[in-house]
Amino acid sequence: MMSPKKHPPLDDVAKTIIELLQEDGRRSYSDIGREVGLSEAAVRQRVQRLTESGVMQIVAVTDPMQLGFPRQAMIGIRVSGDTRVVAEAISEIAAIDYVVITVGSFDILAEVVCEDDEDLLALINDRIRPIDGVLSTETFIYAKLQKQLYNWGTR
Repeated sequence: MMSPKKHPPLDDVAKTIIELLQEDGRRSYSDIGREVGLSEAAVRQRVQRLTESGVMQIVAVTDPMQLGFPRQAMIGIRVSGDTRVVAEAISEIAAIDYVVITVGSFDILAEVVCEDDEDLLALINDRIRPIDGVLSTETFIYAKLQKQLYNWGTR
């Protein structure tokens, strides 16, 4: 397994650019430049370096509830054998938007977004549990999303 690529620490200007884009990913480079004291071209170059290096990406974040997917859950998965192989298979399932390998009570945690409880049940029974190496699952249905931020990278 490859170790994560090391990036040099972000300077205050880069952090501010990231924070401004986290507030509004469509904010203009000239507006950002006024905030950080750089030209529009310099901001464009900074953003390009940050995105090309993989430090950040600019994406549209959707609200699953607004798109007809009100059932969200985290599924804890216990595995026998190579956890990485099972995690890769789980990652191929379209309804799963987040997969992490852990070292706690579960070997894998997977976040799912479904249309309803029947859709969730079918996903677990028909797609996750049949994967070779899956021993058991435990589902944690989200009652309410209390907090979700994307600013941890600039602390």
